[in-house]
Amino acid sequence: MQFSTLSLATAALCAAGLAQAAAPSVSAIQQASQASLREWIDVLALPNDSNVPADIQKNADWFKAALEKRGMTAKLLPNQGKPMVLATLPPVPGATKTVLFYAHMDGQAVTPAEWQQESPWKPVLKERQADGAWKEIALDQLYGAQPNPEWRVFGRSSSDDKAPIIMLMAALDALKQQGLPPATNIKILLDSEEEKGSPTLGQVIQEHLADLQADALLVLDGPMHASNRPTLVFGNRGIAQATLTVYGPSQDLHSGHYGNYAANPAFTMAQLLTSMKAPDGRVLVKGYYDGITLDAQTQAVMKAVPDDEAALRKRLGIAQAEKVGANYQEAMQYPSLNVRGLQIADVGAKARTVVPAQAVAELDLRTVPETPPERLQQLLKAHIEAQGFQLVDGEPTAAQRAQYPKLASLKMGGVSASSTAVRTDLGAPIGNWLRQGMQQAWGETPVQIRMMGGTVPTGAAVQALKVPFVIVPMVNADNNQHSKNENMRLGNYFDGIKSLTYILTQPWQ
Repeated sequence: MQFSTLSLATAALCAAGLAQAAAPSVSAIQQASQASLREWIDVLALPNDSNVPADIQKNADWFKAALEKRGMTAKLLPNQGKPMVLATLPPVPGATKTVLFYAHMDGQAVTPAEWQQESPWKPVLKERQADGAWKEIALDQLYGAQPNPEWRVFGRSSSDDKAPIIMLMAALDALKQQGLPPATNIKILLDSEEEKGSPTLGQVIQEHLADLQADALLVLDGPMHASNRPTLVFGNRGIAQATLTVYGPSQDLHSGHYGNYAANPAFTMAQLLTSMKAPDGRVLVKGYYDGITLDAQTQAVMKAVPDDEAALRKRLGIAQAEKVGANYQEAMQYPSLNVRGLQIADVGAKARTVVPAQAVAELDLRTVPETPPERLQQLLKAHIEAQGFQLVDGEPTAAQRAQYPKLASLKMGGVSASSTAVRTDLGAPIGNWLRQGMQQAWGETPVQIRMMGGTVPTGAAVQALKVPFVIVPMVNADNNQHSKNENMRLGNYFDGIKSLTYILTQPWQ
């Protein structure tokens, strides 16, 4: 997308029958966008590691003041030294719906030496060179009349997730410039621990449930579709974690003296993991996919997503995809079973000629609405036992070692705000409202993703508030979130402000 000069369509009537004023002009959106850039750079200079309460407090104070400047009533919600922020716009006359916008102000931890700039907390402006490398240019050029939409701001949280918060504030500014009220009542909740899985989000919502009541939840997070077209996401997978340990001898043994006699837990672990997945990638744990059906209409929605699977495989460096689904979108509709880490003795210069004492596998299980985390965990436990393993709680005793030839432990991670997957029907009123807003802004239907593979803590919010939700991603897909050299494309920043402005002025029919 690029900044459009499309004229605004004729004003519509809101659901209450009141005349809806025209949305802001393109020039008003551009002015508000330009004016917001300094605030964006200022807040990116505030470290926001979710593990550092003092940093989170500074960010919470900054956003509270910035939201109050826009005429909102804002307050800090106590959260064990890392407060969240709740802001409410004064009620809009005639508005019958209330929308709660969710975003997060915390960021992933950083290793400064890995970044190609002075500091991840000192945002810089860069331009791509002919050879594909990024070159730093003067930051003042960002504030010129026509910044290049292909320039990018590099810094922690430049895209995930401070940019969308500033975009929303700029959209409110664009409305204010022309004296236009939003078509709905607006509330904003800024999470302070999303990058830690939002462990207390559900509790904070319950403690402030009356203040957070709304008719719908809009999540401003995540990357747009790789095509960079306007995108709506109607669901996300959850996540559960487990640590699987397979035990061998009571201590590392000399492989010459005891190889061929004492079983090596590396092979035992490999055999166990292999029993869990077929060569084509499908999970073999009994009942893992039960309850999931994809009708013709759902399959058509997924086929309509403009994925370039050949390009995707090339980018990932793989020759072929696993056969869990007929395409990428279909694969995301199923729960996954992933080995995220393995540890068995030492490698490289430290490798020793031993039969190791144990092998450890860290697992993550992505859930979908049909498969809650507790159910997948129990299915996994039953599968391990069906392979002849005696599950023990921690290091086996001498008696257990003498009695059972195959010993293992399975430690389940706790269920958190990110564990439960949620999904909104594409035909729900909130979906219609957002599609209409995007259509008005860009003259095309947005890409509609039924279920994205990644996880955001929507489960806790949806369960507590009992409202439908949609994720509205606005950042470039190649933004390096969670990694070094995180960045935000300026064109996406400006386009996001335009999208939000049109959404805010779209009547909820």
